[in-house]
Amino acid sequence: MKEFGYERAADVSGALALLDGDPDARFLGGGTNLVDLMKTGVERPGRLVDVRELPLDRIEATEDGGLRIGATVTNSDLAAHPDVRRSYPALSQAVLAGASGQLRNMATVGGNLLQRTRCGYFADVAAPCNKRVPGSGCPAIEGEHHNHAILGASDHCVATHPSDLGVALTAFGAVVSYETPDGPGRLPFTEFYLPVGDTPHRETALPPGALITGVTLPAAPVAASSRYRKVRERASYAFAIGSVAAALDVRDGVVHEVRLAFGAVASRPWRAHTAEQALTGGPADAGAFAAAADAELAAARPLPHNAYKVTLTRNLVVAVLSELAEEATR
Repeated sequence: MKEFGYERAADVSGALALLDGDPDARFLGGGTNLVDLMKTGVERPGRLVDVRELPLDRIEATEDGGLRIGATVTNSDLAAHPDVRRSYPALSQAVLAGASGQLRNMATVGGNLLQRTRCGYFADVAAPCNKRVPGSGCPAIEGEHHNHAILGASDHCVATHPSDLGVALTAFGAVVSYETPDGPGRLPFTEFYLPVGDTPHRETALPPGALITGVTLPAAPVAASSRYRKVRERASYAFAIGSVAAALDVRDGVVHEVRLAFGAVASRPWRAHTAEQALTGGPADAGAFAAAADAELAAARPLPHNAYKVTLTRNLVVAVLSELAEEATR
């Protein structure tokens, strides 16, 4: 085991100062991913800066009717919050679909966004992996890849991002707030995760040493009619092989507004802009839902053993949007 230092930050500026200029230091929230990676040797920090006790554990309404979620809010508290359940039900459902109750009690919102892929080659320090050791190769392309990416991948990495929470946040246009020694910053969720390209080890657009302080959900009346659906290989405590976060506003049988994001299909939660554009202003029926999903998935480039994800994601889109459309007529 590699020895490491441990310090607990009292405030945001103190946390930033403890990490500033130390490339071997890491922020520690609930530790549900970082500690696991330390046990396997994937992460080997020289120092942990505990930010769990920072005053970032509030969920508050914004002036425009949205929600501001602090970075240290636990997943359990997020899922149970009445404003989240009422105004963004797919967000609550996504959180409850992930991990176990014990892990949700520990995991934080900020940490959830920074969790790393569950690709077996990434987790095995004896195997090459461009995400872990840049330039070493991606054995998943020719090896085990049944739960890997079909969208947005590259010859350098085909891993998927595991977050359920991130899929719902993507659908609702969330914005990530952070602090650095040079001041605060904000990143729209669609820009937060970087494309794979030839640098899969660079996962987010956060500046070096930045601390996530919260996530803001803009007001979105359509989000009150939303749903998260996850398919996994066992009934619980498993990562998705496909998921969809959707919100739908139907008026007189016509799609007035729709939000759609996919999970477990790319290195980041996938906002389905092409499908949203195809649906808006058109009929709210299964045929239109299927055609829109096909338009989005036309860009898919599956590998030999994960082509099933194209059909799976298409069927999820049709099922979830059909359910929401039916509810709109009641």
